[in-house]
Amino acid sequence: IITDKIPARLVLYFLSWSGFLVSFMMRNDMNFALVAMISNDNSTHNQSIIGSQSQPVLRGGTEDQTSIVKSVIISSFYWCYVLSQVVGGVATEMFGTKCVFGWSQLATALCSILMPLAAQLHYIAVIVLRSIQGFASGLTWPAMYAIVGYWIPLTERSRFMSSFQGFSIGIGLTYPLCGFILSEFGWPYVFYTTGTLGIGWCLLWYFLAYNTPREHPRITKEELNYIELNVCNEVKKWNRVKVPWLQIFRSLPAWAIAITTFGRIFIHYIFIVNGPTFMGNVLKFNFETNGFLSGMPFIGSYISSVFFCYVADKLLLYKVLSLTNVRKVFTALSQIIPGILLYCIGHIDNVHILLTVWFIAVIFITASYAGAMANIIDIAPNYGHSAAVLAFCQTIHMSASFISPLTAGFIVTQEDSIEQWQNVFQISAIISISTYGFYQIFGTAEIQTWNKETPTEDDVQEGKILSKPKEN
Repeated sequence: IITDKIPARLVLYFLSWSGFLVSFMMRNDMNFALVAMISNDNSTHNQSIIGSQSQPVLRGGTEDQTSIVKSVIISSFYWCYVLSQVVGGVATEMFGTKCVFGWSQLATALCSILMPLAAQLHYIAVIVLRSIQGFASGLTWPAMYAIVGYWIPLTERSRFMSSFQGFSIGIGLTYPLCGFILSEFGWPYVFYTTGTLGIGWCLLWYFLAYNTPREHPRITKEELNYIELNVCNEVKKWNRVKVPWLQIFRSLPAWAIAITTFGRIFIHYIFIVNGPTFMGNVLKFNFETNGFLSGMPFIGSYISSVFFCYVADKLLLYKVLSLTNVRKVFTALSQIIPGILLYCIGHIDNVHILLTVWFIAVIFITASYAGAMANIIDIAPNYGHSAAVLAFCQTIHMSASFISPLTAGFIVTQEDSIEQWQNVFQISAIISISTYGFYQIFGTAEIQTWNKETPTEDDVQEGKILSKPKEN
């Protein structure tokens, strides 16, 4: 009786939210644990947090050797992550979201649990496991995007997209949690904790997730009818339409999403990956304070994402703006404002003002989930097509996830040099703002003709209506 009162869409929201939360905990635990896993003999800070039961992977090497090993371990995840995007779209088309998302999470969790064992063998084993984690994690985004168009009506879509921001909570929890575990128990328990959480989530997913509303055994007739009456007609024909890969590759709206999101990912990863280094070496925060301050903006960014997505849905529902303009406004908020604020951060001397600006910049980045990220389902709502478009876009824009840290690493050779960090912030701001310009010109929310098996007059009218504001 209780389960009948809980909408199946709400359960799917929770699974999506918690899934990305756990996924990003398993992804980002390495950023902090690596401080203890790779130790230089001259680093008194590292020695103070390494217990006798948790020896580092590499000790006694030169600073250059340590830096190279650290860089390769971090980047190995993202190389494979980018490579698996198209595979995720194809796999989801063949096996469905439940299978692809579930098995990818399980593989990532098992790798986390095996990480301490791999570290005892050789850091190459750690790189191999991180590569597997990256490949598996790359499958999750196309898989979840594919299910949205089939389950979520248009007027609820932006709000549902806020579930993807579970990753912000995951990042926000991981940093302070890692700080505590490293101090009290040693780095192996970081991976045991995140891996165990991942396996527990997989059990929930197995029992509660279903690819389509009709497959769900506990959905009410009222909710099933509501979904089927309100989802786009295009989605209902997904199983009869092949993914038009060539047309997707030649689609300017798809390229617009990919290019603008490259800029957003580039600046986002400055905060995610390089943020703790900046706070520790320039602002001189100790380890646990660094973890707390690095993580809290991402907790706040989840709340902001819910707010942005709610406002976007209301603007659409009351036809204040066309769907295309809604997407462009929120994409602009997610890239122009953070870009300007990041540039300013390099020139702010007051620590309290700097942290406030840092916090605001991070939370505005999440407006993209009511913008370009939701736009993927607008232009290709078909079950298989949305996953394919996401796979195409992610292959391009997620390259920023390793290009951004590598760029910062190349520029910042002295981690306590504010001048070098200013150069990083300036380049990131330029990339974030300039890539949005391409989206402003070529972005659209109209359903693309290649999304249809046979375009009908009703289909064309539907796309046009969604892209026009209400006339007074």
